[in-house]
Amino acid sequence: MSDKCDLSALRAKKGFICDMDGVIYRGNQLLPGVREFVDWMNREGKKYLFLTNSSERSPKELQQKLGRMGLRVGEEHFYTSALATARFLSLQAPGCTAYVIGAPGLLNALYDCGITMNDVDPDYVIVGETATYNFEMISKAVRLVLRGARLIATNSDLTGPVENGVAPACRALVAPVELATGKHAYFMGKPNPLMMRTGLKLLDVHSEEAAMVGDRMDTDVIAGLESGLDTVLVLSGCTSRGELDDYPYRPNYILNGVGDIPGEI
Repeated sequence: MSDKCDLSALRAKKGFICDMDGVIYRGNQLLPGVREFVDWMNREGKKYLFLTNSSERSPKELQQKLGRMGLRVGEEHFYTSALATARFLSLQAPGCTAYVIGAPGLLNALYDCGITMNDVDPDYVIVGETATYNFEMISKAVRLVLRGARLIATNSDLTGPVENGVAPACRALVAPVELATGKHAYFMGKPNPLMMRTGLKLLDVHSEEAAMVGDRMDTDVIAGLESGLDTVLVLSGCTSRGELDDYPYRPNYILNGVGDIPGEI
């Protein structure tokens, strides 16, 4: 493990897979050093992908969000847990139906893969982040799962960073359905290796040629570790240095933020 002492091996990587919340921005605020990091990747010809467990927005919406913060990044640089969920279901059960608790980014990804909405007898109940979460939705999801619908969640994050602290994320939202039904959700986002393999394929790099950059030990760092990537924990999001001893594994690098990666070179 290294802090900022020697980043030459990290800087030599061909590809970077980066989380977004707590790494690139917090709420609607771009984090320090992000612009310099993206400029460095573009200048050095690095391949990069923003791989987010958030299912609320489409790649186009994420591109526009960064644009409003003054950062121009092509739409092809984004991949979400909503896209991973839709792709998984389209391969597992083409033409299936679902009852969905989630935002437009998830619904549109499912529609694009031929998955239709059904609140009577769906094949799946799918839970992602949404601001319209309520008791009626939970109750319906519980009834449908008890009738045989399989339970899918877009990601396993309990919380996500926002401008004034943290907010409940997908795992917190799906937990009542799991507890009431006794069924365990299948989580699609990081650290699911299916999502990581897709990220590497999109970048067209091998795992040893890439690094995973994130702010969470339980999703980002473990995802990179289990997929064979070097791992970078940034302290700009959910995890503090004092929490590292809570985990039996360590990142390769611990940095204050992504602006430490290009440094002064």
